[in-house]
Amino acid sequence: MHIEIETIWRFHKDGSPQTAIVMLGILNEIRKTGKLTSAADHAHLSYRHVWNLIEQWSDFFGVPLVERHRGKGTTLTAFGEKLVWAGQRLEARLGPQLQNLSQELVTEIKPFLHQHPSVIRVHASHGFAVPKLRELLDRTPGIGVDLRYVSNQNSLISLAQDACDLSGVHLPRGKLRHEAVTDCKEWLDLREHRVISFVTREMGLMVKPGNPLGITSLKELVECKARFVNRDPDSGTRQLFNQLLGASNIEEGKINGAQRIEFTHAAVAAYVASDMADVAFGVEAAARLFGLDFVRLLTEDYFFVCRRSFLETEAMQRVLDVMKGDEFHNAVADLPGYVPVNIGQVFTVREFLDTVDVETNTIPEKAAPRRT
Repeated sequence: MHIEIETIWRFHKDGSPQTAIVMLGILNEIRKTGKLTSAADHAHLSYRHVWNLIEQWSDFFGVPLVERHRGKGTTLTAFGEKLVWAGQRLEARLGPQLQNLSQELVTEIKPFLHQHPSVIRVHASHGFAVPKLRELLDRTPGIGVDLRYVSNQNSLISLAQDACDLSGVHLPRGKLRHEAVTDCKEWLDLREHRVISFVTREMGLMVKPGNPLGITSLKELVECKARFVNRDPDSGTRQLFNQLLGASNIEEGKINGAQRIEFTHAAVAAYVASDMADVAFGVEAAARLFGLDFVRLLTEDYFFVCRRSFLETEAMQRVLDVMKGDEFHNAVADLPGYVPVNIGQVFTVREFLDTVDVETNTIPEKAAPRRT
């Protein structure tokens, strides 16, 4: 079973609330395509009906939402753009939280239903590859996924406390790897835990198209006093950013907007795309999703950690089969900045720690880990 919880926009004026879900979808399609016909097809409405809706909402606000250009299609006004980007930020900000709430509801009601598939409890940071994996697992017969989005350390704590079966962990390559591994070590059991290779992802600065401020480093971010939007303090990405600042001898207080926070990669990207900030730090996939340029700073390896006993269960073997399958590989290949690396390969914690390459801090492909 899968439950979706959605937000609803209601505008109140003169005691008459108006629900704006359809209108926002129409405006978003116009922004992407510049065509009313495309917006009508996307909303499954007639062209005339879509135009009437736009006129009704323009009258409601007292401000035009679109502009029509003879022979050049339709564009949003500045006000229309503001509404669309506000919706994008709302979806990016609340999406993971609503998914967590919906999964809690599923978990609560499942004992009362007749179907009892094997449920895999996954605690992982919010990104783009994990939801893709979840989509495929949801289509796998006999398997249910209880996915909760939490930070790196909290996912390992959950595993240590037997509150999840799979813990997602992302670790940077290069000089910062040692510090990140050290932070994880206290929650890793050398005998009982196994590490599973998953994907790599590119991390860096999200900037406006064309990079108008010419930002290519953290130093330049400070020098040009660019408006920055940060991740929340509990996130692994925020901790990584702070480590990068330390490695560059940059004080957080020197960054314009360092205390301004959002809770997901997509949320900070939407913040920049809506011109509320000039730059953010996160994954390349989020930057490309919102039409931003990307300045790569480092590569992260994403792993899963589980207990040895869970690894040999039928449910987990199905997960590994899905990870290694062509469909998931193709899905990851479509995510900018993501690459499946030794995906599904299993290591003991000791093998994982011992086989990390000194120069690149990655697990060499020639390593031959045990499966037990």
